[in-house]
Amino acid sequence: MSRIVVVDDSAIARKFVKRCLEMSGCEDATFIEAENGEKALEVLKDGPVDLVVTDLNMPVMDGAKLLMKIKTNPSLTDLVVILVTSAENPELKKELLEHGAYEVLSKPVSPADLFPILEKLSLVEGEA
Repeated sequence: MSRIVVVDDSAIARKFVKRCLEMSGCEDATFIEAENGEKALEVLKDGPVDLVVTDLNMPVMDGAKLLMKIKTNPSLTDLVVILVTSAENPELKKELLEHGAYEVLSKPVSPADLFPILEKLSLVEGEA
């Protein structure tokens, strides 16, 4: 069973992303929610995680800083991080990918956006 951390300062956005992941085939996953990058880092200390889906713009610690903290931590460097943003900025997307983001998706995310990624990661099988 997969463990997925969903990070967003909006509880509604977290629920929406969680629902999209469930509809993409992760209905049996254990979801852990965090309202910012700092809280997400605390959660990551509690045990192995298969995937982090994080908003880019958040108070306390944003998604870009969370990505950097994950990718510079030897015990987390292989963790898959997907960033979600409302900003249409190709340069920022390129930069985040260069810093280790697995994918950068535009809001609102959808099961159609997530399924091919989850399938490639072997977190789901078959058709969503």
